[in-house]
Amino acid sequence: MHIFDELKERGLVFQTTDEEALRKALAEGNVSFYSGYDPTADSLHLGHLVPILVMKHLQLAGHKPYALVGGATGLIGDPSFKDTERSLQTKDTVEGWVRSIQAQVSRFLDFENGDNKAEMVNNYDWFSGISFIDFLRDVGKYFTVNYMMSKESVKKRIETGISYTEFAYQIMQGYDFFELNRQYDVTLQIGGSDQWGNMTAGTELLRRKADKTGHVITVPLITDATGKKFGKSEGNAVWLNADKTSPYEMYQFWMNVMDADAVRFLKIFTLLPLDEIEEIGKQFEAAPHERLAQKILAREVVTLVHGEEAYKEALNITEQLFAGNIKNLSVKELKQGLRGVPNYQVKTDDNLNIVEVLVAAGVVNSKRQAREDVQNGAIYVNGERIQDLNYTLTDADKLENELTVIRRGKKKYFVLTY
Repeated sequence: MHIFDELKERGLVFQTTDEEALRKALAEGNVSFYSGYDPTADSLHLGHLVPILVMKHLQLAGHKPYALVGGATGLIGDPSFKDTERSLQTKDTVEGWVRSIQAQVSRFLDFENGDNKAEMVNNYDWFSGISFIDFLRDVGKYFTVNYMMSKESVKKRIETGISYTEFAYQIMQGYDFFELNRQYDVTLQIGGSDQWGNMTAGTELLRRKADKTGHVITVPLITDATGKKFGKSEGNAVWLNADKTSPYEMYQFWMNVMDADAVRFLKIFTLLPLDEIEEIGKQFEAAPHERLAQKILAREVVTLVHGEEAYKEALNITEQLFAGNIKNLSVKELKQGLRGVPNYQVKTDDNLNIVEVLVAAGVVNSKRQAREDVQNGAIYVNGERIQDLNYTLTDADKLENELTVIRRGKKKYFVLTY
C-alpha cells in the first residue's frame, strides 16, 4: 500500500497542499520531511503523539525525518487559535523545556540506523545569528500584510488584539521550512490542522524566495465520538512525561475510551498493521463487553510511550487494585495507582481508632456513618475487611512505614500518610 493511502486509511491526513504531487514524490524516492514542536511546557501531550506517529510511519516507509524543537519560536509564542497572548518565558526556562522535549521525541524515532535515520534540529541555531534588519530584508519582504491577515489563526485574534510579536510568528515558521530545505533538502512539513496557515507560509516562502515546491500534510484534530477534544482527562492534558501522567493513569485513560472510538484510535495511536486492527475490530464487535480493543490500545500506547516494563506495572496495579490486593503492591506502585485519590496526613495526636480515623480523614461525614460502615463490612484497611468498632491502627498498618490504604465500598479509596 502507498504510504499516503495508509496514512489516510488510519485517519491521519486532514489537508495537503497538492496530493497528486506529494504522492508522486513519496513514490519516486526518499523524501526528507520535518515536524516542529514548540517548547510551551516541559512535556508533550497526547495531541503531539499524532504527528509524531505520522513521522514514524513515514520513516518506516523509508523517508527521512527531521524533528524540530523550536528554541526560537518557543520564545515568541504561536497565536494559532489562542484567545489571548501567551506568557513569554525566560530563555533559561525555554532551553530546559527544549531539552525535555528533545528527549521525549527521541524515544519514538530511529536516530541511529540507516540512511534515513532521524535528525534533531533547533531553529534557535539559525535565528540566533540573523539580525532584525536582515530578517526584514531577506524574509519579511516576501510576505504582504494582506496575506498574513488572511490566515484564520490571525483573523480570530484581530478583534481582541494581537501583538506584532505573535503576528510575525507565521513568518518565523515559514523561514524554518526555508532553512531546512536549504540545509537538508526538506520538502515536506507535518503538523496539526491548526498549523495550516503557518505551514503554508513556508511553502509560499519556498516558492517566492527559492522557486521551489514544498508540501504540507496536516493531521486532524482528534475528537471522541461525542465531538469532545481528545487527550483531555477531567480537564487535564494526558502528558507523555511519566511524572505528570503516570503509566497507570495513561493505561486507565485508554481503558476508558468509548466503544465507538476504540478501533478508530487503534489506527491513529498505534503502529499495528491495518489488517491486524481489522481482525481486532471483528473480535471486539462480537464481544464488546470484553473490551479487547481498549486493552490492546492501552497496551500498545503505554508500551510505545513508556516501555514494556511500565505497561506491565500498570497492568499489575490495575489487576491488584481491582481485586483489592493492596498488600501485593509496593508503596511506589500504590502511589502511582492511587494518585489523585483523597489523602490525609495523620497527625501525631490523632486518635487512631477506626471510627475516629474515618471521620478525621474525611472518608465519612459522621461517627454514626463510620460505625454503620464498619459494622456493615464496607471498610477495608490495606485490603482487609474491618468490622471491629474498637480496631485501632498500629505501625503494622503502615505499608513500608509510609501509608495506609482505606477503601470504602468497592471503589472509593483513601490514603493515610505519615
